[in-house]
Amino acid sequence: MKDTKDTNETRVNRTYKSTVFAMLFTEKENLLELYNAISGKHYTDPELLEVNTLENAIYMSMRNDISFVVDGRLSLYEHQSTYSPNLPLRFLFYISNLYSGMTREANLYGTRTVKIPGPEFLIFYNGREEMPERQVLRLSDMFTAKGERCGLELEAVMLNLCGEHNRKLKEACRSLRDYAEYTDRIRKYVREMELEDAVERAIRECIGEGILKEFLEKHRAEAKSMSIFEYDQEKHMRMEREEAWEEGHAQGHAEGHAEGFAEGQTELLQNIIRKKLKKGENVSRIATDLEADEAVIRKFVKEIEEAEKQNT
Repeated sequence: MKDTKDTNETRVNRTYKSTVFAMLFTEKENLLELYNAISGKHYTDPELLEVNTLENAIYMSMRNDISFVVDGRLSLYEHQSTYSPNLPLRFLFYISNLYSGMTREANLYGTRTVKIPGPEFLIFYNGREEMPERQVLRLSDMFTAKGERCGLELEAVMLNLCGEHNRKLKEACRSLRDYAEYTDRIRKYVREMELEDAVERAIRECIGEGILKEFLEKHRAEAKSMSIFEYDQEKHMRMEREEAWEEGHAQGHAEGHAEGFAEGQTELLQNIIRKKLKKGENVSRIATDLEADEAVIRKFVKEIEEAEKQNT
């Protein structure tokens, strides 16, 4: 079968940054090997895969990593280096878009049943946060009404590729095993050197040891650029989450009185206020952001100013 892509008159989103995972498994030989490892099948002809990855989407969030049809099944694969509980909803958007394209010429108002391939949703995770080897994410976990029967469900299986997790799967798919080894090395080396040097070292070693050798030799510059971008993006998202947690944690305490703070809590709130002061925010704005009384914030500001005077 020939590759099929969305032919809507929509503008390709040039701001989407691909990933090494998506680029590696865009090659049909690698994708078939991965599908066989996941499904237990033994297909040998890569042309059996009908790739229909969403590429011509208007919004970045509507661009999925890999989707394809084989064996009467529509498989959607996503790679994640940062855990997100919202992936079931994103998968729902992807599958709706794909089914819409597949049934464009079908009579959905007719009396005959329109046949569509059954979906499978997989997430390949290789982030720094500790995660289970296998985890099921459900759309119903996002519903506001808990415990009530709902008419819509979507389940996505998240597989952890880090370290020794899912060893059997990686042994069954060399491309996946090599990819996991490559990313593990980057995470290891980035603790010891600059990111660009860490990526370069991982690429050099992997080529020398026959890990993703052909892929990295063929796409060395692009793989390096993508790896740096992915790691920087992951770091940025992690820092945003940590800062949001700090602010949320501080908000809960800032509503009380400064005298009642534990030492660590006081230091945490002072650090947040100090950051906001450096950004040019005034007491009123900081109090609003932290949902705190201005008098409490003003007291902290005074303590910060006095401490800074003593240090100068």
